[in-house]
Amino acid sequence: MQIKKKYNKQLCSTPCTVRNERSPQQNGVTETDSREEQISTYFDEKIPVPENVTQVFSFRKLWAFTGPGFLMSIAYLDPGNIESDLQSGAKAGFKLLWVLLGATIIGLLLQRLAARLGVVTGMHLAEVCNRQYPTVPRIILWLMVEFAIIGSDMQEVIGCAIAFNLLSVGRIPLWAGVLITIIDTFVFLFLDKYGLRKLEAFFGFLITIMALSFGYEYVQVAPDQAEVLKGMFVPYCKGCGPVQLEQAVGIVGAVIMPHNIYLHSALVKSRDIDRHNKKEVKEANKYFFIESSVALFVSFLINVFVVAVFAEAFYGKTNMEVNQQCNKTGSAHTDLFPLNNETLQVDIYKGGVVLGCFFGPAALYIWAIGILAAGQSSTMTGTYSGQFVMEGFLNLRWSRFARVLLTRSIAIFPTLLVAVFQDVQHLTGMNDFLNVLQSMQLPFALIPILTFTSLASIMNDFANGLMWKIGGGVTILLVCAINMYFVVVYVTALNSTLLYVLSAFLSIAYLCFIGYLVWHCLIALGVSCLDVGGRVRNPSAIFIEEQPEFDS
Repeated sequence: MQIKKKYNKQLCSTPCTVRNERSPQQNGVTETDSREEQISTYFDEKIPVPENVTQVFSFRKLWAFTGPGFLMSIAYLDPGNIESDLQSGAKAGFKLLWVLLGATIIGLLLQRLAARLGVVTGMHLAEVCNRQYPTVPRIILWLMVEFAIIGSDMQEVIGCAIAFNLLSVGRIPLWAGVLITIIDTFVFLFLDKYGLRKLEAFFGFLITIMALSFGYEYVQVAPDQAEVLKGMFVPYCKGCGPVQLEQAVGIVGAVIMPHNIYLHSALVKSRDIDRHNKKEVKEANKYFFIESSVALFVSFLINVFVVAVFAEAFYGKTNMEVNQQCNKTGSAHTDLFPLNNETLQVDIYKGGVVLGCFFGPAALYIWAIGILAAGQSSTMTGTYSGQFVMEGFLNLRWSRFARVLLTRSIAIFPTLLVAVFQDVQHLTGMNDFLNVLQSMQLPFALIPILTFTSLASIMNDFANGLMWKIGGGVTILLVCAINMYFVVVYVTALNSTLLYVLSAFLSIAYLCFIGYLVWHCLIALGVSCLDVGGRVRNPSAIFIEEQPEFDS
């Protein structure tokens, strides 16, 4: 599904390199075959965009482009993010809200690059990687992204299992909740048979449930609005120590997720855009950016609700205080809080319990409903991510049923073992490991997206300008450095010599591969002196190899 030569001629103001000018028939691919090859899950239906609209901004057109951004924003509201939010509030109060705001803005800029790649080329990130990287790096890249998707899927399974347990007042054990998530995911996947817009509306409904659920908690707790605004716009953390620093790093790691970059670059292909028309492509980029901004603003508000609730109600609380309050209300979960004066440690399970103890049973059940909506919506978008990644990297066309069966089985097996043989503390404790796992995979999405959106031979007139190249490079370096710090903190806390040695060997291989991706990225950005092998004369076309000419 490569870019047509005709497209390069129409959109390039500077010379573009197309190495292979064979026709579809010469490549053994007919025009009909190439169109049929493009049709894949989620894209069976193309949403038409209104024409003959002369205004600079049209709400009708914005509505036509609305959908992909909200599906993408669900990754900012998964159970891992919710747990990071509540821990931020309980450990640092309102002081880290500015970190959450900054991480969301950075996420928006990265999602902009992903959307532009999909709109301009008609290919999502995994497809571009498949065509531009050699075989071995491509396979390694695919495996790394799959690890990130499986890790995210495990967090969503954990969140759903805990939600079922809370809603049933413990009658549904955690292991049963894990098994239920297998069934309900398959049920929800049939929704897209009723049309793409209905599927997008259902995701919007789940986001609305989260907003109402966590908004209810916000109104009940009634946090100090002045403190909320101060924490959001004053980048300072008075009296913060290593605990708060680690939590700030965790916020960035939880918000910016690697598989979401791949997902968003694929979702934008669902709109009917003539990529031969430069004006239409430019207009699509504009409306997708506006839609993504609105979607991430909504997700940011929901995250703020969670942080503010736990900052106002539980910041500085001790286990003794919570235990006494739960005893007064007759809660069956007082054993979760030992009788000592240590600072309260919360997770998504304990969070629901303490809300119930302080603000009544309704607060607990509404919290559980919000967690369930977060888990279910994230599970479905994770399934789409996995399918796009597998199809793009490996050219495999699996049914959605088979794809869910594979990733959900891999995610559920370790989760089920912990749920059966351990308790809820160990189950929620897995989230720390899973956040570390996803933090390590982040460079494998951010480096390729900067590389390919900076190549004029791929993006034509829509390639990143100098400011975007510099700003994007600095941003990605900063995000990766923050996440690596989070990984180092986690590994050093393991207190095991064997794990230290194993981590050292893995780190060498890991850094070598990142170095390889960075090398390619720098050449693509114009640092031609790094092309010591003289592989190409034009660095901007370094990845353009055998490209058949047929519609994307």
